[in-house]
Amino acid sequence: MLNTTTFPYPPIPKLKVLPLREQPAYRVRANAAACSLSELLATVIGGTQQIEIAEALLARFGGDLTRIYHAHTTQIASIHGLGESTAVRLKAALALGLKLSEPAEERPVVNSPGDAAALVQHEMSLLEQEYLRVIVLNTRNQVLEIVELYQGSVNSSQVRIAEILRPAVQQMAPAMIVVHNHPSGDPSPSQEDIALTRSLVEAGKLLDIEILDHLIIGKGSFTSLKEKRLGF
Repeated sequence: MLNTTTFPYPPIPKLKVLPLREQPAYRVRANAAACSLSELLATVIGGTQQIEIAEALLARFGGDLTRIYHAHTTQIASIHGLGESTAVRLKAALALGLKLSEPAEERPVVNSPGDAAALVQHEMSLLEQEYLRVIVLNTRNQVLEIVELYQGSVNSSQVRIAEILRPAVQQMAPAMIVVHNHPSGDPSPSQEDIALTRSLVEAGKLLDIEILDHLIIGKGSFTSLKEKRLGF
């Protein structure tokens, strides 16, 4: 009689037998805050064995995320099926969680033309070409972002008003300040600067975005078109 040896089939991954709505990625997508540690880790780990690997990881470190975070990547990667690149990704995900709990940095506040100029003047006064930037502000006059839009000659015939207003539209911001530099060092506004300002102010009114000022940066000085009532 012929002797036969029975080889056991490898276990079916838990992910394969779970209904879609119970799979980690689906549950994270639906409500990440309601997910277990195992589900969150499995989603970051990915792959068909993600649930088993996540459970093994938690078992190795006693279910303590702090211990996992402080562990060396080689310790994490020693979990069967995990690997170095996934260990690095896990460390990064845990570090992001820590960043979320840190107090947010206070955004700069612009209360005057001088406040706005101080944000860009040192750098822009050294530029050898004209650049146009916008300072996007929230309802408390805090800076949301500073966006560079144009390089080269800045005048009403070469810039698109919609392009200048776009950062504020994208951020749903109520106000912005336009800034450009004069490489000559003389911050005196040209007729084109005034015409551009006037066009921006009018377009801003249609979109409910207030152009608070248009600053021209020179060498060690700046001009506020709003203060000079040019284009406003």
